Formats: sequence, C-alpha cells, structure tokens
Amino acid sequence: MVKADIIMLEQRVNSDVLIVSTINAQDKVTQKPLRNSVKQALKNYFVLLNGQDIKNLYELVLAEIEQPLLDMVMQYTRGNQTRAALIMGINRGTLRKKLKKYGMN
Repeated sequence: MVKADIIMLEQRVNSDVLIVSTINAQDKVTQKPLRNSVKQALKNYFVLLNGQDIKNLYELVLAEIEQPLLDMVMQYTRGNQTRAALIMGINRGTLRKKLKKYGMN
C-alpha cells in the first residue's frame, strides 16, 4: 500500500453522512446522497494521491464500502441474515461468507 492508501484508510469517510430516506415501499429510494458522498470521498482521495500511481483502486473502494454496508444492514435487520440477504440482493450463503470475511459472524 502506498502512503496515500494508508491515509485514506485512516480517514474513513467520517464527515460524510448517508441520508436514508424512508418512503412508501412502492417508491424508489434516491441514491443521490450516497453517490455524492462516494464521489466526494474519491475526489479527496485523488487529492491525497497528489499524482502518485495507485493499483487496485477498485478493490480498495469495495473493501472500504462492503464492511460498513454489511454492518448497517445487519443492524437494520437486527441480525436476521435471511432478511439482510434479501435487502442486499445476495444469496444468504454469500452473505455468511462476507460476514465471516470481516469477523462479523
């Protein structure tokens, strides 16, 4: 990992706020606040890179997002893995593997 990677990991998007709208189940939830937060975090990351090359950015971003996503969905479902898997649109076995990967089982 380059120095900028470590800085980014340490500065987890603490200041960004994920706005979750609760609306009628028939309506779609807007993804704009989440998208904007991710975009801003990436802009900040590229500023920190200051022109340095980076490899595996895709994997880095996924790793940064996946664990908090799993944590929040599991909290939302009060630990119900079946419901969490449905919400996330993944198989329950896949969910279990991901939870195990992050020591969240």
